[in-house]
Amino acid sequence: MFIGGLLFFGTTAALLKPSQLPVLPIADANDAIHAGNNEPSWKFHNPEMDQWIQEIKHEKDALSLREQQLNELETRLNAERQELSVVTQSVAQMQADFDKNVVRLNAQDTDNLKRQAKLISSMTPEGAAATLTEMSDDDVVRILFTMKADDASIALDTLSKSGKAQAKRAATIIERMRRTLPPIAAQNK
Repeated sequence: MFIGGLLFFGTTAALLKPSQLPVLPIADANDAIHAGNNEPSWKFHNPEMDQWIQEIKHEKDALSLREQQLNELETRLNAERQELSVVTQSVAQMQADFDKNVVRLNAQDTDNLKRQAKLISSMTPEGAAATLTEMSDDDVVRILFTMKADDASIALDTLSKSGKAQAKRAATIIERMRRTLPPIAAQNK
């Protein structure tokens, strides 16, 4: 192996002579500066870099426009949120007022119903039956439901003795009274 290496280097030296090698000029520092476009390396101009810079500027402009649009949208949403808050508060106030009026009307209706029941209870059975005959079934059910059971039974008995049609109506009224729920005020007591 050693002999083979010596033969290789000997053959190479014999075949290649320094006079046959091409002479390369020695580069001077000033030649590097003046080569090409005669500008220093920091002034190198790359068209791709210009294209990237233009793309970045376009993206920056688009982002600025998008940010402005989002700010306008945020302002509009805040204004709409405030409007909704005002409307919600006014609706809540109207609901509270309505609930107060409903409670007041229900209380008045209950008072009127009690008054009517008392009046019909104080009437003669025939007079009560004649009065109930002229009322709607809904009103009769509410009044009889409010009356004492004894007074209601006397009025229904008299009503049922007024004829077959009135007997059928009395049965219907009794059935509806069975399905009627007591007033809320009576349930809470």
